Amino acid sequence: MGNGRRPYPPEVRERAVRLVYEWRAARDQDFGGFYEVGEQLGIHGESIRNWLRQGEVDQGVKSGVTTSEKSRLVELERENRELRRANEILKSAAAFFARELDPQPRR
Repeated sequence: MGNGRRPYPPEVRERAVRLVYEWRAARDQDFGGFYEVGEQLGIHGESIRNWLRQGEVDQGVKSGVTTSEKSRLVELERENRELRRANEILKSAAAFFARELDPQPRR
């Protein structure tokens, strides 16, 4: 990650999400629990909320971009950058050789 923090291991994420669902079930609620569980685990509640939301997207419960789709997009963007860079190099080389092979003398 670019922010210098290490991501939480999947087991920690799964446990936090499970605890939120347990917190909700114990209180007969359909929402909340992120900050309460986060305080217990020493994890920011917004992180847990994001993990829960992403899990629901991955499971097809909510609409959105799945984790596998996100990683595929990152890979395609990287590949696209590399291809653009290679294309620029080839354009520069073509221009260079075109000048070198030009029969007109340069002034």
